[in-house]
Amino acid sequence: MSTVLIVEDEERIASFVEKGLRAAGLQTVVARDGATGLAIAQAEACDLVVLDIGLPGIDGWEVLERLRGSGNTLPVIMLTARDSVHDTVTGLENGANDYVTKPFQFAELLARVRLRLREDQGPIGPDINRMVVGAVTLDLRTRRVEVDGAPVSLTAREFTLLHVLMEHPGHVLSREQLLGQVWDTDFDPRSNVVDVFVRTLRRKIGADRIETVRGMGYRFATE
Repeated sequence: MSTVLIVEDEERIASFVEKGLRAAGLQTVVARDGATGLAIAQAEACDLVVLDIGLPGIDGWEVLERLRGSGNTLPVIMLTARDSVHDTVTGLENGANDYVTKPFQFAELLARVRLRLREDQGPIGPDINRMVVGAVTLDLRTRRVEVDGAPVSLTAREFTLLHVLMEHPGHVLSREQLLGQVWDTDFDPRSNVVDVFVRTLRRKIGADRIETVRGMGYRFATE
């Protein structure tokens, strides 16, 4: 089982990411400052690093610089400020493998984590970027969805919701779980946004493909 090191000083975000990755079957280690994160990464105690930029003491840039300067090739996904082109470019130029902007959708981060782990371990097993459940096909690389072979146009949020549901075919996901994985870290658990998006998604891919489990949540049908 792969281990992901989360270097993030904001407790709420660190907890949000840790819980999501553990639910996805990954082991996690959390460091709240750059020096601790650097030490764990250099000790080769993880398989991938999710690295925030704004850390106390040694910031994310310096952690990345020291890692790459020592020849460490661990995959690194940077957490950057919203719409910061400078942060994105700097991170990639300094050796980051990928980036996610805050606030982010957990499903997007998870997809990037899995992709980088797969690349680091070599091409084994099925293509994790292409999901097929019944007559529905979802491609993470091209962001395309097909139902019965015909393309379906989805918004970014609808695509992410469908992705999360298709990752757990036949399993019930609560509204709280969907809010946490599809929307960003700042969500109101009393919101009915999940129900609204499920209705629109049903109209596009077929109402019978997303089942309502009364009092519990929603389930993607396997047939």
